[in-house]
Amino acid sequence: MKNYFFCFLAAICLIAGGAIFTVQAKDQINPKTKGGKTMEIKSTSFNHEDMIPAKYTCDGQNISPPLSWNKAPEKTKSFALICDDPDAPAGLWVHWVLFDIPATVNALPENVSRKEEIAGIGKNGKNTSGRYGYDGPCPPGGTHRYYFKLYALDSMLNLKAGLTKDQLLAAMKGHVLAEAQLMGRYRR
Repeated sequence: MKNYFFCFLAAICLIAGGAIFTVQAKDQINPKTKGGKTMEIKSTSFNHEDMIPAKYTCDGQNISPPLSWNKAPEKTKSFALICDDPDAPAGLWVHWVLFDIPATVNALPENVSRKEEIAGIGKNGKNTSGRYGYDGPCPPGGTHRYYFKLYALDSMLNLKAGLTKDQLLAAMKGHVLAEAQLMGRYRR
């Protein structure tokens, strides 16, 4: 009888642990594609884990940095991009949501438009400030980390502009083929 109880307890712990992992991992990066290639995202303005130039922040021109990527899976139909700051005092701060980027696009120029829909580029979602497009780093103090997360999807989402990060993540569920991230830092 004791053995059944411990097995039951162990099963509950495994299920609960899995649920906790799922909640925490919904936004985690898993960059390996099925073909063994690793999708990459980079910027010509800063290297991974380096400081983001002030030009791309509220202390400068507050424009989006140039980004490029490669090694997307062959079945990619679109890309989505999220930029957020996990170090914000009020909790996670979303700086940019961009989706329905065509699979033929492998780079974004500097200063992507803040319009709802951008011909040939995609659709802007809303950031934490409630605005369309990119709002650059503007930390109140200390050094913050800014994650540019790129997702290769097996379909176009064909949803209206203005999605929040959470709405985009929900819409992408089951469609992500590969993920990559670029992290930059900024201190005022």
